[in-house]
Amino acid sequence: MRMLHAAVTAGPSGPVIALAGEADLTTAAELNQLLAAQLDGGTTLLTVDLSGLRFADSAAIRELIHAHRAITQRGGTLELTRPQPVVARVLSLLGVDQILTVRDQAGTAGA
Repeated sequence: MRMLHAAVTAGPSGPVIALAGEADLTTAAELNQLLAAQLDGGTTLLTVDLSGLRFADSAAIRELIHAHRAITQRGGTLELTRPQPVVARVLSLLGVDQILTVRDQAGTAGA
């Protein structure tokens, strides 16, 4: 049974990865490959929709930070959108919301 589900769609400014389920140490490699595939495509704005993600541990958050660093090194942006309250709390506790753009809704800053 897969814990992490992902779908990639074309957004108005770049790809959107919608995550659902749970992202943790057991799915970190899968998340890494998913993010890397988008970054390898040369995208400069990557949005990760967290609205379907019920849980994320530090291993999953680390993969998001690595993707953020990779895309910003080439002048791009990684945005996290619509985290559920439990995921927003983890992002806040780890200080990720101070490093990455986290939006409550598409286009609305602040988590």
